[in-house]
Amino acid sequence: MGANEQRGRRRMPRWVPPGVEVARHYRRDWLVPDLRAGIVVTALLIPAGMGYARVAGLPPETGLYATIVPLLAYALFGPSRILVLGPDSALAPIIAAAILPLAVGDDERAVALAGLLAVMVGAILLLGGLLRLGFVTDLLSKPIRVGYLNAIALLVLISQVPPLLGFSVDAESPVAEVGAIWAALFAGEAEPLALAFGLGSLAVIIAMRLLRSPVPGVLVAVVGATLLTWILGLGEQLPVVGALPQGLPAPALGGLEWADVAGLALPAFGIALVAFTDTAVLSRTLAARRGETVSGSGEMAAIGSANLAAGLFGGFPISASATRTPVAEQAGSKSQLTGVVGAALLILFILLAPGVTAFLPSATLAAVVVVAAAGLIDVRGFVRLVRMDRVDAALSAAAFVGVFVFGVIQGIAVTIGLSLLAFVYHSWQPYRAELGRVTGLRGYHDLSRNPEGERIPGVVIVRFDAPLFFANGGLFDDFVRSRVEAAEPGIRTVILAAEPITDIDTTAIDEFVELDDWLASRGIRLVIAEMKDPVVDVLRRYGLGDRFTPDRFAPTVGAAVDEITGTLRGDLEGTKWDDGRADRPEGSGPGTLPDEPERPDEPERPEPPDR
Repeated sequence: MGANEQRGRRRMPRWVPPGVEVARHYRRDWLVPDLRAGIVVTALLIPAGMGYARVAGLPPETGLYATIVPLLAYALFGPSRILVLGPDSALAPIIAAAILPLAVGDDERAVALAGLLAVMVGAILLLGGLLRLGFVTDLLSKPIRVGYLNAIALLVLISQVPPLLGFSVDAESPVAEVGAIWAALFAGEAEPLALAFGLGSLAVIIAMRLLRSPVPGVLVAVVGATLLTWILGLGEQLPVVGALPQGLPAPALGGLEWADVAGLALPAFGIALVAFTDTAVLSRTLAARRGETVSGSGEMAAIGSANLAAGLFGGFPISASATRTPVAEQAGSKSQLTGVVGAALLILFILLAPGVTAFLPSATLAAVVVVAAAGLIDVRGFVRLVRMDRVDAALSAAAFVGVFVFGVIQGIAVTIGLSLLAFVYHSWQPYRAELGRVTGLRGYHDLSRNPEGERIPGVVIVRFDAPLFFANGGLFDDFVRSRVEAAEPGIRTVILAAEPITDIDTTAIDEFVELDDWLASRGIRLVIAEMKDPVVDVLRRYGLGDRFTPDRFAPTVGAAVDEITGTLRGDLEGTKWDDGRADRPEGSGPGTLPDEPERPDEPERPEPPDR
């Protein structure tokens, strides 16, 4: 990027869509790579769009509509230059679970409900982007996402086994569907011709992927199966996708009621969260690889705009594609023009050759979906979690079971709840330590990790590595008391290394006050070191300024120890404090801080050389 281009970018108003900015500075040498990438990606957009539409329980053409319109919308509003949007295997089961019970077998109503769902998802994401809520993706932690996506992948795979083998089943749950599939297999319902096309398509896709062919295996399988069906005249002998209706994407939101909005509210929030999470992760990864940056909130607004457009023109909820985007990148995509080319070619396909899909076997389309869903399975990721953290592995397994057993929509609520539970658990059982002095090391260190360390006579130094809140306030209290009771007699001061404590809620503050009273009843003074100013402000806001006066705070643990050890030496020698002040205040006992606050013009004492 040249200096003139950078200056031009800085002059662009913030409200100008990113696509306009890219168009203003489009480079001529990007054109051929973008055209080439658009042609290559289109070969995947057609079968993927139709396949995921089928998984969502919708007519195949809606998958193309849900590809064309979002690609154009994202080209205008999207911050990422090469992200490819469209129907996604992780969203299709959620869409089906949300709309099919409300559609009651009516295809037109199902399409309208899917469009409404996309509009609601778009509105949620667009509002979130405007309010800069990009951080909400943190609600789905990595362990939860691994379990969730593994369950989604398994659900998609199970749903595609019947069309892959040439028969259909009717079941109300994944477990029942597995049983029905086994029963159909043992009953000999598998169609040999469909099985041959399905397994043959799988073999072609996998083989070309293993051979790292520059031509996508999906394209070869789809084109090959379609040509064979046409040449051999097999259209009447095996299930096929059927011809697409000729026409451009158009609004299809008729017959909806407000009750439908209420019925789709929970799925809309779940889809919005999943769609943006997947998109944000992929967008950030690609941006880092290309030396670029993208705004999370800008990405959220762009995905919202794309979903809104998809819903208004006969589509359904979409997100970024983790399979088609890498293909675009490998084909040399440089800008959003790749998506525009893909959308234009899809429009030409619908207008000029909609009858081609009349010869596309349903088994081949199922094979395309199976390969894409298999890419979501992350067994290695789960095994890695088991090795690294058993708690995270258990949460991942629970998310898997929640989605697979209780359903996709309920599973989303389970995964979010588990993410919050994981946060509470880790904060509830944080690391805590008693600190001491270690010869040859500066500062004060965990005595459990440094057995050779020494305690400061008359002092207990403790550290609690988490904010104090309702779930861990009692644990904090018990830990400090246990350290005091385990120490040698003569403890006069407890120093709390409070830097890791970033907040204190109203429940924990009661525990904090009770601990201070308990220590005071034993003649022990609590000194708070390194507490951040905002947390000190919280104590004052709780009305504890008179209890925790400035003389009970220390800038560092070292400063607190220096003050205490200086007092002890003064008590023994009957002379002055280490910092040269007059004799300690009357009534100050050994191990206590002086009541007189430190003068602001007083120079800071240097750290002792042995620390």
